[in-house]
Amino acid sequence: MIRHHRRDAADRYGTDVSSNAPGWEAQPQTASFASSPLTGPRVVTLAYDGLCTFEFGVAVEVFGLARPEMGKNWYRHATAAIEPGLLRAAGGLTVTATGGLTLLEEADLIVVPGWRGIAEPVPASLLQALRAAHSRGARLMSLCSGVAVLAATGLLDGRRATTHWRYADAIAARHPEIRLDPDVLYVDEGEILSAAGSAAGIDLCLHVVRRDFGAEAANSVARRLVVPPHREGGQAQFIVKPVPQEREGQRLGPLLDWIDTNLQRDVTLAEMAARAGMSTRTFQRRFRDLTGTSPGEFLLTRRLRHACDLLERQARLSLDDVALASGFGTPATLRHHFRARLSTSPAAYRARFAQAS
Repeated sequence: MIRHHRRDAADRYGTDVSSNAPGWEAQPQTASFASSPLTGPRVVTLAYDGLCTFEFGVAVEVFGLARPEMGKNWYRHATAAIEPGLLRAAGGLTVTATGGLTLLEEADLIVVPGWRGIAEPVPASLLQALRAAHSRGARLMSLCSGVAVLAATGLLDGRRATTHWRYADAIAARHPEIRLDPDVLYVDEGEILSAAGSAAGIDLCLHVVRRDFGAEAANSVARRLVVPPHREGGQAQFIVKPVPQEREGQRLGPLLDWIDTNLQRDVTLAEMAARAGMSTRTFQRRFRDLTGTSPGEFLLTRRLRHACDLLERQARLSLDDVALASGFGTPATLRHHFRARLSTSPAAYRARFAQAS
């Protein structure tokens, strides 16, 4: 039964993850996407000894899982071992890859999972392959500490990037030329992308699907993963008190639901505090304890998310209607917050992510 399960995993993902797999050297060192029935972007996820299993699994789940509902233009996925020998992964697993670094020559997107250590050197052969892939137009994406690999290539010099908050100081000290932003979930610099902590890798992968195939495709993948379809890249990557007191969750939970159904109204701090049965000062403190953010920031984030949903799903709504329905009042205010938080305009967002009808 266990053998059958492992074979299923290899068939699903083009990667064999098991407790006794022989490693890269037992596999061909060259492989091609030519045998795939799909025609979409070619994605290569790197594998190495000391592999970070979660980040690797995130990339493979999003880009390597068979999704017949997406049609033939969906991603083609392969796993590339960056070195010969046994590839051990966290959790006592070993990985057998599809091929070696020659796969990077065909890749449209290369995913670097969390690296085996911030201070661990990156093989020169991998650095050369990544630079070559970038020079011909391939996108490079790091998850969590995988940014250490991209940093070693020099391709992040002068660019904005992020990583897990625990590694931010070490990366900044080693690579001061990178404009590191440790406060966000992910950063999209066009052809180079980076995600913060492990779960933020899911957000970035969904963001890429959204860029490549649109909002409905990203929402479909998110439903399969049972995660929110869209967390903005600029959202803070961690909450100081992630587990609120049960009593506060019970008291403020109905208020959060009420906010979601009244985004179009002029909701004031005093009104929210009164509905929660607290003084304004107590309400602000306990709201932050529960959500990790202030009431005003929470309301703005919800309004932006609702505006994005309307732009994606309601193609006939004017920007005036979207601004009113999401509580921004005027298109000018809507545009201001889109520029400040999403680095784009409502019109550009709609053009990029609106669902085709």
